[in-house]
Amino acid sequence: MELKMNNPMKVLFTAALFALPVAAFAHIGADEGAHHVTGFMQGFIHPLTGLDHLFAMTLVGVWSAMNTQKWWLAPLSFASLLLVGALIGMAGLVVPATEHIVAASLLVLGLMVAMQLKLSASTGAVLVGAFALFHGLAHGAELSHSFAALSGMVVATALLHIGGLALGYAMLAAKRSVWWPRVIGASSALLGVGLLSGFFA
Repeated sequence: MELKMNNPMKVLFTAALFALPVAAFAHIGADEGAHHVTGFMQGFIHPLTGLDHLFAMTLVGVWSAMNTQKWWLAPLSFASLLLVGALIGMAGLVVPATEHIVAASLLVLGLMVAMQLKLSASTGAVLVGAFALFHGLAHGAELSHSFAALSGMVVATALLHIGGLALGYAMLAAKRSVWWPRVIGASSALLGVGLLSGFFA
């Protein structure tokens, strides 16, 4: 079978796969919480610096677009509980299992997208919201009580959800849409397994 790389999506995805281990390591545990985010732009960029959060926030949009008519419910739940978790983290609460649950969210969300799992909109919202709480805890511990950074993080999260929704609808419209959800979802699930196993630690 001939492999053609003239499709821009294939080229970008291949590049992302090569960058995955480096980006994952750069965020998960690499600085032991020493980096503190203070400004709006730093907060905006923060969710984009690690594939754990990047994948999770995007996949929430992808799953919502492909599997429920109430496309707004899961992204709204994720963004809201991410904010709650970040505020709790900024207050100083530390949950030892936070990074493990963040990693588990990649596995679960990846499988949901790969399998195009059909859940009710409310069930999906509760599930992703629970994961979002821990993503927020992970972020909040690094925001240095900066509400400017918090605002930037929330805006970036909303844009990632919108990007995921757009990607999900694009895949639905594509003739071979069955393969892209499997590839993207499986990539997220593998990253989750790698983080849970300590492969990227």
